[in-house]
Amino acid sequence: MDKIIINEMSFYGYHGVLPSERVQGQLFIISLELYVDLSRAGKTDALEDTIDYSAVYEEVKNLVEGKEFNLLEALAEKISEKILERGQVQEVIVKIKKPWAPIPGILDFVGVEIRRGKQ
Repeated sequence: MDKIIINEMSFYGYHGVLPSERVQGQLFIISLELYVDLSRAGKTDALEDTIDYSAVYEEVKNLVEGKEFNLLEALAEKISEKILERGQVQEVIVKIKKPWAPIPGILDFVGVEIRRGKQ
């Protein structure tokens, strides 16, 4: 199976368990791998035969910036559901990084990665 990679999209959202996270907000970095047959698009060179990256970006942006979740797991699940609504996508990997997690210590980020497919 072929894949489309949309890597390290950055959004500002209001997700987290702590009240301060929901008031102040923070950066979230989202990466996607969309598993889809790209052979037709490779032959036709037509946008309608593939996934419109800009449309996927907007869908993810609307979820990250327009909704609120306590857990990264819930946000990742909602993103995967939205992506799988696209008929061509058979499987998706969603990676979320939260670099400003309120943890008393030095770390690069906390995050989740989920893999979901069509049933």
